[in-house]
Amino acid sequence: MNPPDDTPRSLAVEAVLPRPPAQAASRAPSRREAEELDAADPLGSLRALFRISDPDTIYLDGNSLGRLPAATPGFLADLVDDGWGKGLVRSWGHWIDWAGRIGDRLAAQVLGARPGEVALSDSTSVNLYKLAAAALDARPGRGAVVFDAQDFPTDRYILQGLAEQRGLTARQVSSPMDTALGLDQLGAALDDDVALVVLSLVHYRSGALLDMASVNELARAHGALVLWDLSHAVGSVPIDLSGTGSDLAVGCTYKYLNGGPGAPAFLYVRRELRSTLRQPVWGWYGQRDQFHFGDTYEPVDGVERFLAGTPPVLSMAAVEPALDVIEQAGVRRVRAKALALGDFAVRLADAWLTEHGVRLASPRGPEQRGSHLSLTHPEAWRVCRALAAEAAVVCDYRVPDRLRIGMPPLYTRFTEVWDAMDRLRDVLADRRYERYSRTPARVT
Repeated sequence: MNPPDDTPRSLAVEAVLPRPPAQAASRAPSRREAEELDAADPLGSLRALFRISDPDTIYLDGNSLGRLPAATPGFLADLVDDGWGKGLVRSWGHWIDWAGRIGDRLAAQVLGARPGEVALSDSTSVNLYKLAAAALDARPGRGAVVFDAQDFPTDRYILQGLAEQRGLTARQVSSPMDTALGLDQLGAALDDDVALVVLSLVHYRSGALLDMASVNELARAHGALVLWDLSHAVGSVPIDLSGTGSDLAVGCTYKYLNGGPGAPAFLYVRRELRSTLRQPVWGWYGQRDQFHFGDTYEPVDGVERFLAGTPPVLSMAAVEPALDVIEQAGVRRVRAKALALGDFAVRLADAWLTEHGVRLASPRGPEQRGSHLSLTHPEAWRVCRALAAEAAVVCDYRVPDRLRIGMPPLYTRFTEVWDAMDRLRDVLADRRYERYSRTPARVT
C-alpha cells in the first residue's frame, strides 16, 4: 500500500532506497539491485499512466519536456469535439476562469500557496517580465536588481533589458558552475538600494537547489522583493511559497508537470502584495468587468489582474490530466524517489565513469539537488549525440561541457538509470562519439 503524502521524507526515502553500507558505497550497484528497487517502488505503477511509445529507448530528458500522460489525448479530444465542436462560443462559460482554477490546483498540489494566488498565463519569460516590471515599480527610488549571472538566459536577458530601460544597476552575482549560489555571496550583493532579487530555485545546468526561506529572509531584511523561477523545481521538489514568505514566482508546466510543449506557464503573487503591484501589460483579461469593455483600465482585485490576453485554451487544458497524476503521487513521495534515483545514478557514475574522464558537475548530496544532475566531460556534446543515435538513451547537453541527466520520478525506473549508465560507459570506452561532429545543433 502506498504511504500517505505526509509520510516524513526520511521514512519515504528509506522505503524507496535503503542506504548502502559505508563499505559498499564506492561500488556500483548491480542490476539486480535496480530490479529490486523497481519492484519495491511505491510510485512504480504510475508509469502506466504515461504513453511509452518506445520501451527500448531510455528517456532521461523529462527535465526539458515531460512525457505524455496517457489520459491527455482523450481529454483534449473531448475538449475539441464537445467544447469547441458542439459548445462553440457557449463553452467560454466554462473556459473563462480556467486559468485561475488550474492555478488553485497548482497552488494546493505543488506550490504550497493559497487559493487565489496562482494563475496559468503566457510563457515563463512573459510572466517573469510582467512580475519583475511590477516589482520594480513598487520599489521606487531603488536603483539595483540582483540576479545570478549563471542563471537561465531568458531570466538574465529580461532583467538586463529592464535595467537598461530604467537606468538601474544590474548586479550580477555568479554562482559556482557545479553548486548552489552561496548565501554569503548573495548577502554581500544586497543593500537598501536593491529593489528586486531574481533567482531559480533549482539551477537549470547543475540541478543545485537553493534554500528558499533563507534567500527570502536575506532580501526582506533590505526591503527587496524576491521573484523565483521555479521551472526546474515545480513537480520535482516540495515548494512552500506561503510558509517561506515568498513574494513572487513564475514557472513552466511542461517539464516535471508534463503539460506538453507549448503548455502555458504560471505566475504566483503573494496575496498581500496584489493591490500594490500593477503589471505593465494592460490586457482585457485583467480588467474589472471585462465584458463591459470599459474605456479605462481598472484591474481586478485578484491574481487575474496579472493576466493579459485570451488564454490558449487547448494548450491550457493539457495541464489538467497531467495534474491528476501528480495528485495521485504526492510531491513528497515524488521527492523521496528523486533523492533515491539521484543517489543511485551518482554511485554508478563514481564507480564506472570516472576512469573515462567524467566528473559529477552537480552538488554531491542528494538533498542539495533537484531531479536532474550534470556530468562533465570534454566531449559531452558528441557523447550526447552518440547516446541518442546508437545507444537509445535520450538526455541533453548544456554548455560548456555538461551532459544533463533528468530522472522524473513519476515514470523513471532504477533499471533505466542502470542501463543508461552502462550504455554511457560503453560509448566512452570505445570512443564511438568521435564519429560525430563537434558542431552543436540548434537544439541541444
